[in-house]
Amino acid sequence: MLYKLLYSLTDFWFGFNIFKYVTVRASLATFTSLLLSLLYGKKLINKLKNYCHPNILKEGEKEKVPTMGGFLILGSLLISTFFWVDIKNTYIILLIFLTISLGLIGFIDDYTKLRYKSYKGIRPLIKIVGQMGVGFIIGLVLVYNNNLNFNTSLYLPFFKKIILPLGEYFILFTVFIIIATSNAVNLTDGMDGLAIGLTLTIALAYAIISYVVSNVKFATYLNVPFVKGAEEVTVFTGALVGSCLGFLWFNCYPAEIFMGDIGSLPLGGIVGLLAIIVKQELSLIFVGGIFLIEALSVIIQVISFKSRGKRIFLMTPIHHHFQLKGIPESKIVIRFWIVGIILALFTIITLKIR
Repeated sequence: MLYKLLYSLTDFWFGFNIFKYVTVRASLATFTSLLLSLLYGKKLINKLKNYCHPNILKEGEKEKVPTMGGFLILGSLLISTFFWVDIKNTYIILLIFLTISLGLIGFIDDYTKLRYKSYKGIRPLIKIVGQMGVGFIIGLVLVYNNNLNFNTSLYLPFFKKIILPLGEYFILFTVFIIIATSNAVNLTDGMDGLAIGLTLTIALAYAIISYVVSNVKFATYLNVPFVKGAEEVTVFTGALVGSCLGFLWFNCYPAEIFMGDIGSLPLGGIVGLLAIIVKQELSLIFVGGIFLIEALSVIIQVISFKSRGKRIFLMTPIHHHFQLKGIPESKIVIRFWIVGIILALFTIITLKIR
């Protein structure tokens, strides 16, 4: 809420008037979360040195890499949000609730793995139930909050007039999106910089989309649903971009820290909720294409092995398949980033193709 304090000083100097602009606050949110990440990243890494998964060291590594780096992501994101975003905005309240809730589930999972020195963590069913609960609460607020007047219809990309009114079923749809995206990002988080780099690209795409749908003129011109209050989501995505950049500084190859479930679960949930808020739910198929492919590779592998006793991929998620093919990890990550950028640009273009 720092921006409101600064804006209130306009009477003393007109220059403080800039804080009413969404673009300015989004930029400041980006720089704030990035700065916080860079300032405290190394300190967090040193404190978490004793908290490492019992993993096998990679070639060239002399010591294990600490996990639970999601503390850095969520901490910088939430602090920057409180500084530059109107936290009374319902969409922001939902985003903060989701971030903290899924972050807590992820923390319990990471802590369980560390405590018992195992990869298993908490039972998958418990994790899914927790995600369902978070998605259900968010769905209830979106559908039944009369002050919000949220549009519960589903809009199809490329088509102007094909609209599917979901009504109360939108609650179940929200639950599905939250579970799907949070687990997809969790599955993708298997190589240095892979998941966080893709999330960064998606955050940039939704920053642009949220800015467009929050402006009546832009929304009308592009024939996309106008979402009142989504301008604050633009500022939130700015903070998300900064926190992703800051974490990537330490997580790029060779990684100094891993995000863990405390980072991957809320990041995935945020991606899903952003798509819901800006009324571009099906855009997840494009902008989150890599996450979708990673998740599908696991599903296909399991179905094939159980039904035919044969594996289609050498190992899943699919990034490990390419790794076993002999492609260097850094090359796989960069190529996935490139595809992610292309998909993000295509998603933005779909706003015009109708």
